[in-house]
Amino acid sequence: MVAALSESLLIDAKRAAFLADAKDVLDAEVSDKGGASGLAVKGGYAAVKKISPSIVPDALESLAPKLVAQLDPFWQEYTASGEGRFADLLVAKSDAVAEALLSVTDARAESSTRPALQKVYSSMRSSAKKNVIEALPRLGDLVQKHAV
Repeated sequence: MVAALSESLLIDAKRAAFLADAKDVLDAEVSDKGGASGLAVKGGYAAVKKISPSIVPDALESLAPKLVAQLDPFWQEYTASGEGRFADLLVAKSDAVAEALLSVTDARAESSTRPALQKVYSSMRSSAKKNVIEALPRLGDLVQKHAV
């Protein structure tokens, strides 16, 4: 059996680089959004960062273990197959992957003591699944880069 994904990504030697690249992936995904919904995503992201400039890196740091745990079953499946790119498997199972990842952020938003953050998340949640699915190729490449 392949080691848990957290043992590859979140060990002290790799954690900082993985999280820095994760922030870059998030920034790139937000930057690439277009149209009216893209403006809403960009506006929400900017609003969250305005609340606290360190909120995105801090959120990634605290959410990473739970997000990586949600990705682990997919990683195990990918490594067992030994084929293609991890991103391809994530895209093929996009609905399940998106729901797994959003379960983490839903729980976090629900337990937040910051009404402003809850409001921003709530306003963006209806389009979140689509946005997560669109991010899966970059996410898969990020995980594969740091896990091997």
